This record gives sequence, C-alpha cells and structure tokens, in this order.
Amino acid sequence: MIDRAGLAEFLRRRRESLQPEDVGLPRGQRRRTGGLRREEVAVLCHMSTDYYARLEQERGPQPSEQMIASIAQGLHLSLDERDHLFRLAGHHPPPRGAVSDHIGPGLLRILDRLHDTPAEIVTELGETLRQSPLGFALTGDTTRYTGPARSIGYRWFTSPTERDLYAPEDHPFMSRMFVSGLREATTRRGPNSRATWYADLLLDRSEEFRELWATHEVGIRPREVKRFIHPEVGAMDLNCQTLLDPEQSHLLLVYTATPGSESYERLQLLSVVSTEMLR
Repeated sequence: MIDRAGLAEFLRRRRESLQPEDVGLPRGQRRRTGGLRREEVAVLCHMSTDYYARLEQERGPQPSEQMIASIAQGLHLSLDERDHLFRLAGHHPPPRGAVSDHIGPGLLRILDRLHDTPAEIVTELGETLRQSPLGFALTGDTTRYTGPARSIGYRWFTSPTERDLYAPEDHPFMSRMFVSGLREATTRRGPNSRATWYADLLLDRSEEFRELWATHEVGIRPREVKRFIHPEVGAMDLNCQTLLDPEQSHLLLVYTATPGSESYERLQLLSVVSTEMLR
C-alpha cells in the first residue's frame, strides 16, 4: 500500500536538500527558496507542477512505477533512496545492475556540469540514457529510441543511416567491436539477459552480424580517437574518455579535441551552431 505521508515527507526533504547547481540548473538572482522549487523538480521529473505538488500534499492517485522512476532520476536519488521511494509509493523496487536504467547521482552531477562538452551516459549495451547539450548536437537525440533500437550496436547492423556519422574507413573495425562487446556481454549476463536477446535478434536480421558472430572474437576495445563526420561542421577526430559506474555498469563518455587542431575549431563551431538552433 502507498504510504502517502511518508512519500510526501521524503519528496519534500529531498527537494529541500538540493540546490539548483546540484542538478544542472542556474541559480538566478533574488532566489529565496532554500532548496529547489516544486516547478523546478517537476521539470526535472518530466511532469506537471500540479501533479508533483499533489504528491507532496498527500493527494492524488497512486503514482505509477514509471512516474516514480522519473522522480527518482529527477531528484538524483541514490539506488538505496530510489528503492525507498518505490516502497513508499507501494511498488517493488526495480532490479539493480546491468538491466537498470537508473543513473547514479555521481555520474549525473558530472554530466550536469558538461554544458560545453559532448558527453553521454550509456549502458554496457550502448543504450543512451542521458546526453549533454553538445552531446545532443554531436550525435542527435539518441535517447529517443525504444525497443531494440535503443542500442547503437543493434542500429549499426539494422539501420544503414546509423553509420553516416562515422568515418567510412572505420566501419569494419566498429562492426567487429560491436559484435565482440555483445559476445562478451552475453557470456557475462547469461542466456536470459537483454544482451542475449539483442544477439538473437541480430543473428536473425543481419548477415554481416552472423558472419562476424561466427568468428567468436572478443577483447576488441574502442579506439581512443573516434572519427565523426558531422553533417553541419564536417570531420572531427575526438578523444573519448570513459568513466565507469561499476555498480550499474553505466559509462559516462566524454568527447574532447586537441586544442589548436582543426577538430577543436570545428567542435567550437558545433557549440555555436547548437546554441543558435536552441534559440
């Protein structure tokens, strides 16, 4: 059963403990609120202010599991806090680990500060969970996909246009890399895992994937430099640095260019272009 009083108190306490800069929001002038405003939390959680306010006021219907998950992510809750929130709302907490889409607050805090750098948080299967503004400008909105198309590895073998963003001479290597990574994930996670589901789908739908899968290659790691062909600013060689959250098997990928290089100048241009597009 839902614990309305406990849920309301927990939400209120968490909201009041957060500052705008903790969640990537500007503080602004003449701010008197000690923590976040309800309307700010509503935006972070992708819901109306009225709906969120009713939860803090112990009113309204029982929130769905999807809504609670959105609130947990918007408030930058830890896994223990997320599980507590689910129980207060009368739901069983979702599983942890590789199958979880809940991003740890540490990775979120870092991503929130990367406004001028392409960055994204992905699962071990290449499913994008969150992007920085410049990450969105670099690769487009890769969080919009649903079903198996959430994985870049799946799209790589089933959608021809997916490869347009990358240098053609790198395509054979990237194909081997995606297959190698999925092979390792299926072994690590087992026959009933999402990784095995992806592998079975691709074995059925892609001849190229089947041929590479038969080679049983493992250990092929991404190159430090990724070569992008952006439709607006052209070719860029970007270094990719990775930060791993081992508890969730999520990775924060950060893309940078060598200062003074042509790629650096084009990345600066991309920042200007993306800013103008958002106006």
